[in-house]
Amino acid sequence: QTKQSKAVRKLNGQHHIALSGTPMENRLSELWAIFDFINKGYLGTLGQFQEKYVATIERDEQKDKIKELQRLIQPFLLRRTKRDKDVALNLPDKQEQKEFVPLTTEQASLYEQLIKDTFTDIEQLSAFERKGIILQMLNKLKQLCNHPALYLKEMDKENILKAANRSGKLEKLTELVDAVREQDESCLIFTQYIGMGNMMKELLEKRYNIEVPFLNGSANKKQRDDMITRFQDGEFPIFILSLKAGGTGLNLTEANHVIHYDRWWNPAVENQATDRAYRIGQQRFVHVHKLICTGTLEEKIDQMLDKKQALNDEIISSDNWI
Repeated sequence: QTKQSKAVRKLNGQHHIALSGTPMENRLSELWAIFDFINKGYLGTLGQFQEKYVATIERDEQKDKIKELQRLIQPFLLRRTKRDKDVALNLPDKQEQKEFVPLTTEQASLYEQLIKDTFTDIEQLSAFERKGIILQMLNKLKQLCNHPALYLKEMDKENILKAANRSGKLEKLTELVDAVREQDESCLIFTQYIGMGNMMKELLEKRYNIEVPFLNGSANKKQRDDMITRFQDGEFPIFILSLKAGGTGLNLTEANHVIHYDRWWNPAVENQATDRAYRIGQQRFVHVHKLICTGTLEEKIDQMLDKKQALNDEIISSDNWI
């Protein structure tokens, strides 16, 4: 229903070809949208598709419906990945590892209080208002998992070196970066929050007495290109990037460590960010670290991401028919 989708559907052509590295990011209906453009009506109307496949696969996980959908899309899908023998990119191996970290006492206390206060407020709101406040709460909980100062909107810059003690994640980050530095290697650190990126930048610069650039949406093209060139030339070993500004379109193969400080809502965004380092030109083993606070919604987000990735792999990337 987006303007972009409506505009594309108005294009006249005898043949339609769709090119995408991520035909499914969040839900099955995205696959329907692509197929309805290249072969209108082939998978039925959106309503029919949702009833026949979305409900039965995403909700009920019916294996027979997954196989049925695979058979339908197989003749129209040509997929190539970095691992395909036909592509022969000769990339090194990649290891993805989840780093589970506990909340600090301060974080845990604030976390519980935020949930309690939110649900007290919800009782007095309409259904529409409740949805909005729940979304706000989820975002605040994610900020709190990153660092209490991000949630409280406070930071005493003079005590930045002590900031890691207030966050289990930030302590784990410094451990990981210490190991990267000891091996004389380089790393990318992704976060979705500008405030968190600035905090990490200041902490790591003071901790190691080096320049640590932070690429985010405020950088112009010249600044962006300069950061990338200098990193690729080995001028600095740590590069912090906003997930949205630096997650696509960049070649950063100087790094062989990728750290996802916080998690996004769909696996394709994370995979694309990881691929800034894991791409043509990479000569070293790539280590990917995903930081997750235990006992929080981050574990739920992690489970959701795994489920989405598994569904995508089963329907789009099945080895049974590629």
